[in-house]
Amino acid sequence: MNEQPTRFEDALRLIDEANLVDPNTESFEGEEYPKELLYSMRMTRWLEAIEPQASEALRLAVRSQHIRRWEIPRSEYPLGRKGYHQWRIRLYDYHGEKAAEILEKVGYDEQTIARVRMLLKKQGLKTDTETQTLEDVACLVFLESYFWDFSRLHDEEKIIGILRKTWAKMSVRGQEAARELSLNAGAQDLLNKALTPEK
Repeated sequence: MNEQPTRFEDALRLIDEANLVDPNTESFEGEEYPKELLYSMRMTRWLEAIEPQASEALRLAVRSQHIRRWEIPRSEYPLGRKGYHQWRIRLYDYHGEKAAEILEKVGYDEQTIARVRMLLKKQGLKTDTETQTLEDVACLVFLESYFWDFSRLHDEEKIIGILRKTWAKMSVRGQEAARELSLNAGAQDLLNKALTPEK
C-alpha cells in the first residue's frame, strides 16, 4: 500500500506547481524549464549541499524564495536604487504571502508559517543562522548560475561593486563554498578583482 504524502511533500509539490506556470523559460543542459521552477531547484540543491540537516521551515523558505516572482516585474518600479529597494521589499512580502497560502492549505501551524515568512523577509541576517543560510544559498545560486550573464549587461565597475556587496552578505561558510565554484575565466577574473582589497 502506498504511503500518503506528508504535508511537507504536499507543500513542495504545490510550490513547484505555482512556479511551473512561469511564462519565462530558461535552458539548462539541453532542456527548457520554467525560470522560477529551475531557480527553486537550484536553491534546494545548494541548501542540501551546505546544510543537509536544515529544518523544515528553512527548506520550505528556500524552495519558496522566488515563488511566482514574475507577477511583480521590476519594470513596475522606478529605475535606480530606490526603486530597486521598493521592488525587493514588495517581493519579500509577496513571496511570504504566496508561501503562507500553500502552507496553510496543507495544514502547517501558524508558528511554522510565521517562521517561513520571517525567513523570506531576510529578517535577522547575520544574527539568525537560518536567515543567513538562506542568504548564503541565494548568493551561491546567483554566483554559479546567473552572475556571468548578468555581468555582461553592466560595466565592470558596477559588477565589481555588486560582487563586493554580495560577498559581504555571506557567512564565512558561504564564502568558502563560493571560492570552490567552477566559474568560467571571465567570471573568475571579476570575482578575483572584487575580492582584491581596494587601495
